[in-house]
Amino acid sequence: MKQVSVWVSAMRLRTLPLSVSGIILASSFAHYNGMFDWMIFILALLTTLSLQILSNLANDYGDGVKGTDNDERIGPKRAIQSGLISPDAMFEAIKINILVTIILAFLLIFSSFGAQHFLLTLLFFALGILSIVAAMRYTIGGNAYGYRGLGDVFVFMFFGLVSVIGCYVLYAKTIDHVVFLPAITIGLLSAAVLNLNNMRDIDSDKSANKITLALRLGKEKAKKYHFFLIITAIIISGLFGILYYTSIFNLIYVIIYIPLILHLKTVKENKDPKLLDPELKKVALSTFFLSVLMAIGHLL
Repeated sequence: MKQVSVWVSAMRLRTLPLSVSGIILASSFAHYNGMFDWMIFILALLTTLSLQILSNLANDYGDGVKGTDNDERIGPKRAIQSGLISPDAMFEAIKINILVTIILAFLLIFSSFGAQHFLLTLLFFALGILSIVAAMRYTIGGNAYGYRGLGDVFVFMFFGLVSVIGCYVLYAKTIDHVVFLPAITIGLLSAAVLNLNNMRDIDSDKSANKITLALRLGKEKAKKYHFFLIITAIIISGLFGILYYTSIFNLIYVIIYIPLILHLKTVKENKDPKLLDPELKKVALSTFFLSVLMAIGHLL
């Protein structure tokens, strides 16, 4: 049982709600337009969760073997860093996870498109491969993009645009303008979670030569960038509510602006990177509940 708990910890379950935010939103839009399918929804959730777990294990492996995860790092100890899982065991788990993800992605694409939408099938197979590569290459390899300040771009693309727009296409077989502003909102908030993580680790990343965007910007500019991400997400989600307004219930998600604004106040006043760790959960859960309430409000 102890070994099971170690692997569960390595999977970092607290990151999973954020990863499914886009799926929830896209599915609500599909339901509103009469195109929802339970099989697609379940398989999309499972595929996304598998990809997120793959990313978490790969990050543990990549940062662990590079020595980035060391005693200077703030936050929960990683599995390889603590010595509870060996690099070889982690790499074997990653290979199994890749196989599971490929099977789930194949079932998802087949359930959605079958043999009737050949070009979309090819496109989504390519997106699936890119998603797996992106999950792996964030920290693994000599040219990992997470070590070159590109993590924010990939998170915005895959957690926002690919997640929301891509999932909607699985249902509708076409793109609808209604998904663009929510996709950008989720992408920005997801990038904010990563930036907050990188702000917390800015000193340990510097000593380990992990060049994140927060490190490139420096502590004060990273804070301004963080404000830009959160405030822009609030503005764009508010614009979505106005442009697609049909009833007051559509706007119930604005209640999530309160914890986001309080979060910005904490970041502004913060002088100790250690105090940023609890804020990670706050922003991640705020993003998840924003997507849930936006979905509910769109269906009412």
